[in-house]
Amino acid sequence: MITAILTIDDVPSMNTPAIVDFLNSKGITAVMFAVGKNIEERYDKAVYALQHGMILGNHTYSHPYMSKISFEEAKEEIEKNERVLDKLYKDAGVERKYRPFRFPYGDKGGENRGAFQKYFKENGFSKLKDTHLPYEWWRTEGLSEEIDTLWTFDFAEYNIRLGSGFTEEDVYKRITDDYPIYGGSLFKDGNNHIILLHAHDETDELVPKYYEKFIGRLLDNGVTFIEPEFM
Repeated sequence: MITAILTIDDVPSMNTPAIVDFLNSKGITAVMFAVGKNIEERYDKAVYALQHGMILGNHTYSHPYMSKISFEEAKEEIEKNERVLDKLYKDAGVERKYRPFRFPYGDKGGENRGAFQKYFKENGFSKLKDTHLPYEWWRTEGLSEEIDTLWTFDFAEYNIRLGSGFTEEDVYKRITDDYPIYGGSLFKDGNNHIILLHAHDETDELVPKYYEKFIGRLLDNGVTFIEPEFM
């Protein structure tokens, strides 16, 4: 059996409600990491996601590289988005049970990495349950002890842009790679994953309903998406 938790970055986009509707049709609950500016620009899309069962986490207010700004500036990025998210949950009429966080670009803050983890622990952020992950590197790199949410597989579909040379077929190659450079093989029996997808309207323009195609490919190959739990 292969299991996975689905996470989606950079919500809300214009196509977020369509993504949510597709996930609901498949019985999938995703942890969606929201950018504060995006919430303010497309507030109704974020409300829709919450009211239709998704979990919204913090992806900073403006999506900076956290190692390229001061720790105080980075904290304000997090806390400003916390205020946006608190209001959003209240307006949506949904209890905010969890406070997961994901670093933009997977940039864990460079020399401030330890300080961020201390900050998350002291300020009630939620750790996505990852005890099901079988990868030794997840433990040796300290990821099993850290509060923020990383991933074990990235579709990398955000690279699909005009002139990039990266296509839908490249995503399928990643999906079927038995020996990926990072993470673990998607279709190896017994593997478990935290999957990363992005909510980008630009991708939808080039590959309509890309989220249905890529997630559908996983479902067709026996991946079971499980309910996110927090430790």
